Amino acid sequence: MEIKMPIKFHGNYVLSIRSGDQEDRERCQKLTIRQLATEEQQHAYKNLSPEETPTHQITFYDFGCKRIIEGIIKENAEDKASFRVKEKEYTFMPFVPKG
Repeated sequence: MEIKMPIKFHGNYVLSIRSGDQEDRERCQKLTIRQLATEEQQHAYKNLSPEETPTHQITFYDFGCKRIIEGIIKENAEDKASFRVKEKEYTFMPFVPKG
């Protein structure tokens, strides 16, 4: 599945991390999203049911630190991409400065 949101390596993105009632917002850079191959899913997540098996690997930099997460795609739109990672939901949106 191709991600509909335009992703630029040197772009800035708003990252919303939701866990239950709590939501944190921050910015991130160098976003890349790739679909996991079936072989990768079967090898790394053989003990999980198909509904719980991550579909994508997301890499981004947060305050200079590289973060890599694997999650299940929830929303794939032109203006946002959302993923479920265990009990959290990560939503990426392009950063648009006000002005």
